[in-house]
Amino acid sequence: MRKRRAKEWKLWMAENGHRLLAFARTWAPCQADAEDLVQEAVMRLWTVQEEKGGHPPDLPLAFSTIRFAGLNRHRSETRRKKREESVLYLNDFDDVWLDPTMEDDEDARQLREEVAQLSEKLREVVTMKIWGGLTFAEISEALAISPNTAASRYRYALEQLAQKLNRTKEVDHG
Repeated sequence: MRKRRAKEWKLWMAENGHRLLAFARTWAPCQADAEDLVQEAVMRLWTVQEEKGGHPPDLPLAFSTIRFAGLNRHRSETRRKKREESVLYLNDFDDVWLDPTMEDDEDARQLREEVAQLSEKLREVVTMKIWGGLTFAEISEALAISPNTAASRYRYALEQLAQKLNRTKEVDHG
C-alpha cells in the first residue's frame, strides 16, 4: 500500500512539479528559495493527505499551500529584517553604554538619557534583554507578563530609541 502511495506521489510530482516550481518562483527571490517553498508545501500536503488516505492533493490545494508558505516566508523575512535593523542600530551604542571608561562619551551619555526617558515598562525590558542578556521567556517570568508582551515592549522600545537617536544625530550633523 505504501509503495503504491509513494509511486502516486512520484508520478504526481513528475506531472506537476514544474508547474509548482514556476508558481513558487513568483513568491521567491531566487530558484533555491522557490525549491524550498515547493518542498515545504509538499511536506505539509503529505502530512495533511496522509490523514485523508495518502493520495496526492488536487493541484489548486498545492498552489494554495505554496502561496501560504510564500506569504509566511515573506512576513518572517520582513519582521526579521526590521528586528535586525533595530538591533544593529542600537548595537552601535552598546559598547559605550557598558564601558566605564567611556563615562564621558557623548554617545554613551545620550543613550543613557534616552533609555532613562522610556516608560518604566519599556525600560526594564530593554535593560533585561540587551544588558542583562535574558531571553523573552526569562523576562516574562521576572515581570509576570507573557513572552509576547515582553517581545512587543522590546520592539516598541527599540523603535522609540532609534527614532530619538536618529533625530538627535540629524540635528547634530544636519
